[in-house]
Amino acid sequence: MGTLFGTYAPSTSDMVAVFEVVIAIVLLIGMFVVRRGHVRAHMYIQSSMVLLNIPIVLAWMVPQYLEYVLPDLASEFSNQFYWVPTLMLIAGVAAESLGIYILLVAGTPWVPERFRFRRYKLWMRTELILWWSVIVLGLSTYYVWYVPH
Repeated sequence: MGTLFGTYAPSTSDMVAVFEVVIAIVLLIGMFVVRRGHVRAHMYIQSSMVLLNIPIVLAWMVPQYLEYVLPDLASEFSNQFYWVPTLMLIAGVAAESLGIYILLVAGTPWVPERFRFRRYKLWMRTELILWWSVIVLGLSTYYVWYVPH
């Protein structure tokens, strides 16, 4: 147990957990930046955080899920070792997908007019809540997997 948090986690898991919390905090900062009227800064902050998260998810989280959860998911779903990361996966896919959709609608002309939303605040607040739920589920996964019980 010589890791950053004194758990059984690999050091990469510690770093990913810290990195994801930092991303979530920066997303909150981006929310306050736009409230002060700095729309362009908000755009850069939020979009960079959503895009920065993709390689972390693909390089670390997805392989961990495929190796440790998916093979036994059907027979062990009642065990929190399996259902907590599965909920995180579902919420994470929703959060990342919505984040990319918001980026495309707000920052590009690529989305046809009939598929564009008008109520930006609603969708961005939904995204922030969704993102924070993924953070809570991610920290819960970390706890279930690595904290000695």
